[in-house]
Amino acid sequence: MRLNITIQQYDKPLLFTILFLSAFGTIMLYSASWNESYIRSGGLTESLFLEGHLKRVALGFLGLFAFLIIDYRNLKPIAPYLLTISFFLLIITKGYYLVKGINSPARWLHLGVFSIQTSDIARLSLIIFLAYYLDEIKMQIKNLYNGFLPCIIIMGIMMAFIVIQPDFSTAFMVGAIGMTIIFISGAKLSHIGFSILVGILMGIPIIYFKPYRLARILSWFDETDIQTNGYQAHQALIALGNGGFFGVGLGNSTEKNHLLPTPHTDFIFSIIGEELGLLVGTLPLLIAFIFIFYRGIKISQKCTDPFGIFLAIGICTNIVLYGFVNAAVATGLFPVTGLPMPMISYGGSGMLVNMIMVGILLNISQAKRSIGSRPVSYTHLTLPTNREV
Repeated sequence: MRLNITIQQYDKPLLFTILFLSAFGTIMLYSASWNESYIRSGGLTESLFLEGHLKRVALGFLGLFAFLIIDYRNLKPIAPYLLTISFFLLIITKGYYLVKGINSPARWLHLGVFSIQTSDIARLSLIIFLAYYLDEIKMQIKNLYNGFLPCIIIMGIMMAFIVIQPDFSTAFMVGAIGMTIIFISGAKLSHIGFSILVGILMGIPIIYFKPYRLARILSWFDETDIQTNGYQAHQALIALGNGGFFGVGLGNSTEKNHLLPTPHTDFIFSIIGEELGLLVGTLPLLIAFIFIFYRGIKISQKCTDPFGIFLAIGICTNIVLYGFVNAAVATGLFPVTGLPMPMISYGGSGMLVNMIMVGILLNISQAKRSIGSRPVSYTHLTLPTNREV
């Protein structure tokens, strides 16, 4: 006789952290964007971006609570279809821009009154698919041709479709998240290392033959380039320097007044640092992302379903990686990438996708078990010290 019982409610500390980040992000987004809102609206309102952000946050929480209710295991049988749809959307988006003769990056698919960034959907679908695939093949991931290579090929094709949008930074993040999941699955280090090497070698010409990408890399090494390609990074550091330990006060940033471009999106971390400082603003924010990652790891450790384990690892890696890369760009540790900070930066599809991921993670955390079922060992998922090379 099998009887399913819930032995643990959803992870409340994780949910409270997301609520904190959403509230904190809303306050800081308004502070970072009110001047730009006033100018763009012709002096009519200071809350142009705030209004849009609140709508996106509300939609995001609808997605979060919807996927908190839906059993995450229902995603497993539809994982291949979700991946196929995401491929189709990436192709449609690029094709639409080519047919219309639009020269701007083909990242947004316009659907009537709203638009979606198709790479965000692809990112979520790949995490779900990898969790499904690795659960299906289990320890065959150690086999190069029957396990590892098909996984890498699918991931590589998706990265290629994102690169041609062009969106190199998102493609890089997709690769990093995917490799993390594959590493956790027990794949051989030699296979992973060789794949990363091939990826780097393929990435060099992709960067070299796009002048703006190469210019960003070169300006990152050239500290004297503060007027052209290195301008954003330089102004971001000035903002953080102005803030120091305690900040200049909420709303008192000078860099957001058309000195630092995109202060409410890519460089909102710098505005947080300028206004609230290290001790009140940026450090607690980074700690919150680390805590989300910690809760995600704890959830994966308590889960007995490999699909749920891989899904939890992928989701928490996605959130913390995006948060820290955004901070790394603002502090000059990474070249300028254009990646948003989850739950903080202004953005629509990114907010919705991240909230859906959190909803899935919360659903996994409910940890349903079965009385009378045989215990299953997944020790190969615990990063053994005798991992095969």
